Amino acid sequence: MAAGLEYTSFELMAVAGARELKDGEIVAVGLGLPVIASFLAKRTHAPSLTMLFELGVVDPEPIHTGVGLADPRVWYRAKILSSFVDMLGTVLHKGLVDVGFLGGLETDAYGNLNTTLLGDPKGKFRHFVGSGGANDIASCACRTIIIIRHEARKLNEAVSFVTSPGYLRGDGDREAAGLRGGPSRVITDKAIFDFDPESKRMRLVSIHPGATLEDVLANLAFQPIVPGDPPATEPPTAEQIRLIREEIDPEGMYAG
Repeated sequence: MAAGLEYTSFELMAVAGARELKDGEIVAVGLGLPVIASFLAKRTHAPSLTMLFELGVVDPEPIHTGVGLADPRVWYRAKILSSFVDMLGTVLHKGLVDVGFLGGLETDAYGNLNTTLLGDPKGKFRHFVGSGGANDIASCACRTIIIIRHEARKLNEAVSFVTSPGYLRGDGDREAAGLRGGPSRVITDKAIFDFDPESKRMRLVSIHPGATLEDVLANLAFQPIVPGDPPATEPPTAEQIRLIREEIDPEGMYAG
């Protein structure tokens, strides 16, 4: 990294997400930072990555960040313009998607993801956008990456509503439900987590520069597995930051 390079927490999250993607993989991409991370991977170490948007767009070359995946400016020069049925059925449900890359309102200790509703102790509920293709992606992709802000209200022992299944309540539950794959990483603005192979509970992998273990744990509403002395997350490079700011998200729509 160049000396004195500055970057936002969102840029670090996008870079960390990009590093999880391998060349040649097929990735079902959710809205927000997953878009930035996937385009960054494709422009750096994974040029043969194939990106799928749930509405039927494959490998576009956007002329603008757009205001959502349904914005036609994001579809420019796509290899395929198809449909939800093709993406979620013909491709995803057949097991052809290597990675599902999702954000959400909240996730829990087992990687279950909520994008549907939030409740409070008084019994009031607030409804949000719901699943879209997220449930299909989390249920059928070979592995799932979750990217989310690091706040206790977003990282809970149990989510208010399971929109997209992770490991449900632990070892064996997901397989018994007939689901493929499972979450492999949770990337926040303070740390990176994976999941313990036996208990399927979230486990700390690394802590971002500028954060501490105490800071990470204080902003969780559950106790993750903490093995030994977690290393620091590798910071972005100058070229990765340049690509995000100048080519992928120049208006700072997602990574600003």
